Amino acid sequence: MAERNTLQKLDFSALSPEQQEKLHHFKVKTRVANEKYLRSHPEVEMLLSDFLRGVFLKRPTDIREFAADHFSDPGLPKKIHAQMNIHNT
Repeated sequence: MAERNTLQKLDFSALSPEQQEKLHHFKVKTRVANEKYLRSHPEVEMLLSDFLRGVFLKRPTDIREFAADHFSDPGLPKKIHAQMNIHNT
């Protein structure tokens, strides 16, 4: 939350028009690259969906511990692979 407050206080008008244009192009280029990556790796969506499903179902008090346990589960790759196979059939 503190980061958000800091960002809200930044003076974006301090950038010159050329800097603003470069920043805009950088953001667009980054967004396109991210989108291409995610489209070529659908397992990322499966991993995140599975994690969020677990969070909403179990409502853990310690989300960090839950995340560490979830993503270090040795059975996770097989689980995601199975979900990918179900999703693609």
